[in-house]
Amino acid sequence: MPALRLATRLLTVLAALALSVPAANADPGTLTVVAADGTSHSFAAAALLARPDVETLRAPDDPAYGAASPAYRAIPLAKVMAGLPVAGADVLKAVALDGFVAQLPAGKALNADPAGAVAYLAIEDPDRPWPKLPGKDVSAGPFYVVWAHPKRSGIGPEAWPYQTARLELTSSVASRYPEILVDPALAADHPARRGQEVFVDNCFVCHRMNGGGEASIGPDLNLPMNPTEYFQAAALRTYIRDPKAVRDWDGQAMPGFGPGTIGDADLDALIGYLGHMTGRR
Repeated sequence: MPALRLATRLLTVLAALALSVPAANADPGTLTVVAADGTSHSFAAAALLARPDVETLRAPDDPAYGAASPAYRAIPLAKVMAGLPVAGADVLKAVALDGFVAQLPAGKALNADPAGAVAYLAIEDPDRPWPKLPGKDVSAGPFYVVWAHPKRSGIGPEAWPYQTARLELTSSVASRYPEILVDPALAADHPARRGQEVFVDNCFVCHRMNGGGEASIGPDLNLPMNPTEYFQAAALRTYIRDPKAVRDWDGQAMPGFGPGTIGDADLDALIGYLGHMTGRR
């Protein structure tokens, strides 16, 4: 029955929420890394800063600080993960203290070839703390995934998780969250399939779909209703581009996604995906 199915979905959301956010009493100066074989490893900020392979990195594309981006003490993620089992992982999942969850393609996150984008783990030195984030009372630390040359691999701003508490090598998003998938009967070139990819890269970090996912910053985008059901088409496009142009309030967290992040064709595909999912509850 629809009511029972909806109730089951909502219970799934609540259960997943309880598991997804790092424990409030966890040591913020220690990063937890879960390898592809499920083993858990702890990395203390002080120990990482003392390593000989730590570098000073400038990140001109830093979406958190913009032009105020500090010089980071950072280690390539590939070196942080060196010696840990990584084979078979499709995704490096980064879970932040505020409930943001980035699903980073493992091949890109662990790339060490400077011909492509290279991910780094930036570590905040408590003796030289980073500035507070714009409009916030906290910095991006103690751990922040930053990128050198992100445009070389098409890395967008949602792939820069700050206040990262946990990194986990895991299987694909599709295998873990079938709730977010389009109808398998859709043609391979159907725009909603591309929209699903855009959703995972840009929206899934804060939102869930049909209870699927782990992020807890924003609401589920299909339960109990879908944005295409309560926004007019033009208003929804405007809201995605510039949320404050549609509605504004203290504590609003959603950023705008300009054409440089989500092109017009991809925005059409994303909205098409959202509309398609109204029939996939």
